[in-house]
Amino acid sequence: MTLFTYTIPIDDGAAPNPFGGICTLTICKPAIRRKAAMGDWVVGLGSKRASRDFSGRVVYAMKITRVLTLQEYDAYCSSRLPIKLPDWNSSRFEKRVGDCIYSYSGQGGPDMRVGIHNDGNRDVDLSGKNSLLSTHFYYFGNKPQKLPDHLSPIIHQTQGHKSVANTEYAAPFIEWVENLGYEKNVLHGEPQLKDAVMRHQATCSGLCASSRSKQGQEDNALDHC
Repeated sequence: MTLFTYTIPIDDGAAPNPFGGICTLTICKPAIRRKAAMGDWVVGLGSKRASRDFSGRVVYAMKITRVLTLQEYDAYCSSRLPIKLPDWNSSRFEKRVGDCIYSYSGQGGPDMRVGIHNDGNRDVDLSGKNSLLSTHFYYFGNKPQKLPDHLSPIIHQTQGHKSVANTEYAAPFIEWVENLGYEKNVLHGEPQLKDAVMRHQATCSGLCASSRSKQGQEDNALDHC
């Protein structure tokens, strides 16, 4: 079992997407999505650049219970998990930030649904190849949980992610998060950028897509553990 940790500077409900009772990581973080397997854990840590300094705090933690290719994920959402299909014109926040952005129903390469990303994110998103799904997760959002001192070595405040260096801390982290007393598979906080997403009436490209594109390219360049 591998524990992946990284800093999540843009917590807008899309990556991860904790809605519909299943937490998914389908866009952004391409290196993690290529490497992570069932049984691994992915942990998003707070950023100093958030609305408040959330560094050293857990925004979400998910145990991967299923791995699908992006094409398989599109079919799965279309038939069983429509909450993840984005609708930027919806008044529902969950639909705006749907992470099933790429449609494989047409001819040729995948088409892009209108949502939280734009064409500038396509290469990074598709390079991740997989969608990571979890029915065993904790999402804290704007109420992140502070890590105890003995787990501080898993903090990764720069680009990319940490995994191999987390080996000796994986079991202690799981024990800690499982015994905080929080119910699994529900939201214990709201996405930090929820209000900002809902204020944008046209597209989200000016809000987060360009920032995500730069971050994703740097993550790909730092594809190591």
